[in-house]
Amino acid sequence: MAEGFRLLYLKSIDSERPSLEESPSPLRNNEPLTPPCSPSDQSSEVYSSRTVLNQAKEDLNHPDPKVRVAAIQYVGKADSSVAIPLLRDKLSDQDFVVRVQALRSLIQFRDPIIGPVLRKHLRDPEPLIRMIALRGMFLWKEKIDMNLLLQFLSDESSWVRRKVATLLGWTPREGAFPILMQLSTDPDSEVRKAALFSLLSLYPEESKTRFTEALADRDLNLRIWARRQLEKKAGELGRKG
Repeated sequence: MAEGFRLLYLKSIDSERPSLEESPSPLRNNEPLTPPCSPSDQSSEVYSSRTVLNQAKEDLNHPDPKVRVAAIQYVGKADSSVAIPLLRDKLSDQDFVVRVQALRSLIQFRDPIIGPVLRKHLRDPEPLIRMIALRGMFLWKEKIDMNLLLQFLSDESSWVRRKVATLLGWTPREGAFPILMQLSTDPDSEVRKAALFSLLSLYPEESKTRFTEALADRDLNLRIWARRQLEKKAGELGRKG
């Protein structure tokens, strides 16, 4: 019986595997766990949904981490009052992939309790966890203390530093410009590129000198990219003029 219900929710999430770069949209608290059904079938559908959800809850502690991940994805569709406590509990799972999925599912909910959880995981030893926590902060926080981001200027992972540079380019924020300027001189060329792109998008005039300096960057690909970006920008300004 358990395997039968497990198959139901495994199939329900099989085509719903967003990548880290996709922007998750918050789920409505009253979103149904199953497709709409006719009145005659409503009672059986509700029973089935509850039974499958209960099976998913049990599978959160299944010995196979793949099953735990699938259960987390399904539980993440439930009402926030049900999902959030269960997802928070899985943030301490022994398996890294399970923890990643738990945090990814958790940031779908816009709830005040999520903020402290995200701040805690900004210092997680795993770079991917830090990245997901960062993205969650940018998704749901209207104001972010820029002092929180200063710790990432020297983060050991260039992947994380690049994510900071990219996220700061989403929208203008007070205090973002000096951080982007510093990241634009990062030892890693991909971090420099991400920071320069954000600077060009948000602060084209203020970063003009830094972009010109990038034309002599030690990385050939970055030099070529910077020149193309400046030419593209100049063409846009010419058309407007």
